This record gives sequence, structure tokens and C-alpha cells, in this order.
Amino acid sequence: MSIITLTTDYGLKDHFVGALKGKILSEYSEALIIDISHDIDPFNTVEASYIIGASYASFPKGTVHLIGVDMESNKENQHIVMQWNDHYFIAADNGILSMLSQKIVPQKMVAINIHDRLPSEATDLDVFVKVACHLAKGGLMNVIGKEINTIKQVTNLQATISDDGNSLKGHVIYIDHFGNVITNISKKYFIEVAKGRPYEIVLKTKNIKTILPNYSAIASSEKYPIKSYEGEKLAIFNEAGFLEIAIFRSNPSKVGSANSLLGLNYRDIINIVFR
Repeated sequence: MSIITLTTDYGLKDHFVGALKGKILSEYSEALIIDISHDIDPFNTVEASYIIGASYASFPKGTVHLIGVDMESNKENQHIVMQWNDHYFIAADNGILSMLSQKIVPQKMVAINIHDRLPSEATDLDVFVKVACHLAKGGLMNVIGKEINTIKQVTNLQATISDDGNSLKGHVIYIDHFGNVITNISKKYFIEVAKGRPYEIVLKTKNIKTILPNYSAIASSEKYPIKSYEGEKLAIFNEAGFLEIAIFRSNPSKVGSANSLLGLNYRDIINIVFR
């Protein structure tokens, strides 16, 4: 049984997710379909890229990941498949896969060219389903596409170092269910730039001077119970390896979160200053 994961901006109110699963099962009844997320902000390719990057490694090698975000084929965005770290990713060439390929060089990439082999009424989703099922059955990439060497890069939201090397600028790329703010500053890049120097994460409120190993490390004193630290801000490198700014044990609907209390929103700049 082969695994096909789904990441879309379809939401769950409409019929789209159910219909997508029905199309897959009609094409390949033995497929095991796993939902990663259907709550990606509409057309938010950066958010989709983060979610895929944070989750794909939890699945076995050979898993096929169908990404239905800004997937319409047009003069700027062709449909592609990327074999990367022994997984397969199907998406439009709109930058979604560029954050992955910054870390590890793809094993193979193809531009999908089966559109004219499908019925005239076939949709972009039908193309993705056909390709996903082909790969899940063990089919070759060359059968469904022409090999390519480059894909579209998203450069405006990459973390960058200042000319003097004394500051690192990143952006907020995702806000999770708890209101925690995730940036595009990776742990690996931070270590390379920091070189062991003291640092401060610059915020609109008081700066953060220490990146903790985990959330509970905020409770630094044995004199006080963990509960007494609730509501304090902190920074960690999350499981996906990116800098995350959070409010300890926040509840967005009752007491607020890093998103609301610190005024941090999608695409906001986060600066780390080194001394």
C-alpha cells in the first residue's frame, strides 16, 4: 500500500477535499491517503512550503505528496514533480518547492506533460491525481514529464545577513494553531552567522536574549512552579529547525499569543543583532 499525502488550501466546508480523495481512490483503490493540512491560507505558497517541509520526514521514503495550493497551470506556473530526499512532491512551479530544494539538492525534477493525454474536460486536479497515483504505483517520472534542471525560486522571503555580518534578518512565514510565530531563520543558518557571539532577537516589546532548547526551559528557577511562567515570551528552534517565538502556554482565544500580544504577523521582519 502506497501513501499519498494531501496539503491544500481547500478548507473543510466545501466538497473539494472529499472529491479529491474520491478521485484518488477511483484511480488507485489501494492508496493510503493522509491529510497533512487543508487550512493553508488561500494561495499562500510560503505557508504551504513550511508545512510540507515540517511534516514530510515523518512519512516513509517513497511517499507521494500532493500539494494543491495555487495549483492552476498558466503561462507562469507549470506543473512539476520533484523527487527529493526519496520522496515525491507534486505542485505547481510557483515557489512552493524552492524552500525544500535550498536544503537538499533534488534527485530529479520533471515538468508534467500528460495534460493532452487526459480527457478535454480534465482539470488541474485531475492531472495531479493521475500523476500521484502513477508514482504511488511505482511508475517512473519520465513517463509523466520532461526532465528539468531548475524551478522557480522565492528569494524575497529568505533570511539574509547584513553586510557587516552583525545582524540577521528573517521574516514570519507561519503562525500556528497556538499563535506561535515561526520565522524562516533556520537553526543551521543562525549557528553559521552567530559564531558563538551574544545576540538579541529584536521585538517591538522587550528583546529576547536567549533561544531556549524547549518551551519548559523558560522555568529557570527552582523557587517557582512552571505555572508562574505562563504568559512569558520565549524563543526556540522548533522541530522543523526554524526560529519560533512563542508565549509560554498561550491560549489565543483567552489570553492571547505571540501573534496577538507581540504584534507579529505574516511577513513581518524579525532581526537578530549580534554583539
